[in-house]
Amino acid sequence: MLIPELIASHLPEVARWRRHLHSRPELGYAVEETAAFIAERLADFGCDEVVTGIGRTGVVGVIAGTLGEGPTIGLRADMDALPIVEETGLAHASLIPGRMHACGHDGHMAMLLGAARALAATRRFRGRVAVIFQPAEEGGAGGKTMVEDGLMERFSISQVFGMHNLPGLDVGRFAIRHGATMASTDEFAITVKGRGGHAAMPHRTVDPVAVAIQIVQGLQLIVARNADPLQPLVLSITQIHAGETHNIIAESATISGTVRSLTSEMRDLAERRIGEIAAGTATAHGAVATVAYDRNYPVTRNHDAEVDLCIRAAMDVVGAAGVDTAMAPLMVGEDFSYMLEARPGAFIFVGNGPSAGLHHPRYEFSDEAISFGASYWTRLAEIVLAAE
Repeated sequence: MLIPELIASHLPEVARWRRHLHSRPELGYAVEETAAFIAERLADFGCDEVVTGIGRTGVVGVIAGTLGEGPTIGLRADMDALPIVEETGLAHASLIPGRMHACGHDGHMAMLLGAARALAATRRFRGRVAVIFQPAEEGGAGGKTMVEDGLMERFSISQVFGMHNLPGLDVGRFAIRHGATMASTDEFAITVKGRGGHAAMPHRTVDPVAVAIQIVQGLQLIVARNADPLQPLVLSITQIHAGETHNIIAESATISGTVRSLTSEMRDLAERRIGEIAAGTATAHGAVATVAYDRNYPVTRNHDAEVDLCIRAAMDVVGAAGVDTAMAPLMVGEDFSYMLEARPGAFIFVGNGPSAGLHHPRYEFSDEAISFGASYWTRLAEIVLAAE
């Protein structure tokens, strides 16, 4: 196991940073306190540049190597928390009611801060490392906003890398795969317009609830009968809303849910069939259905050459036996996908051990993972930016 001495010597302080950040969670783009904390640490490390306000509240620190001219690579961590009431009971639990770092972004920031401190002290690479601290990963597309704000061009980033913790994967292990790693995450809402009336006289109405039920049943057949069974597709109905009282048939009903896929073909199929099934079913029952379909985060697709670099770095830290190089893809979404569309790169997972799952009120990032993540970041920079 290769844990640089410089990282190991600072682990207690980095863990304290992580716990401080955990206790002060902020949401979406409103991460001003978190961003200020990050910027102050980066300035303390002696970064050559510390730039704030990228993508509204993002922070970028630039560290120049001492081994000559070369490209700039980006290493990204996310900063935002979730609107969840924490139930861990920990001494460093959230001090902000209704907010919690339930996805480990506090740990992601700590690992990248630990690496930035080591890289700024040693500088054993050519070119430059840009450490990227991104807001609004949790549904706000902060990665897209930073890209649109000129992140890649402003800092001349040629490759970009991301990392996320993974509950259930042992601490001290990594997992990665070539190609599609996480799914696109689309959202849809179907409004069924019927004709309301008294519940005792349903024959004088067009019941939107009954029609909505038929539409939901039809939507289940998209995965079961329209999709190639060898191509992953998940369609989940998560909400149905109609009516306000027990004895009135409502005028309208709404159905909403998500679609997750790993290919553009399945994504297109789902969007088309949702529209066809909703409209056709509603018409058959004398109602009208309209569909609002929102294409959210795209597929997170790793680039082959960059995956190989990540594997080398991870194996240098934990050995070949500690790196799963063919993990199964996950059907969750990640807005690092926008950065991977802008530049070649790769996304890796670091083990968080037997913790509660992500987005769970009793989730806790493992401080034991900090040394592995920080060491991985440091080693990756040295490998990608090795002197020629």
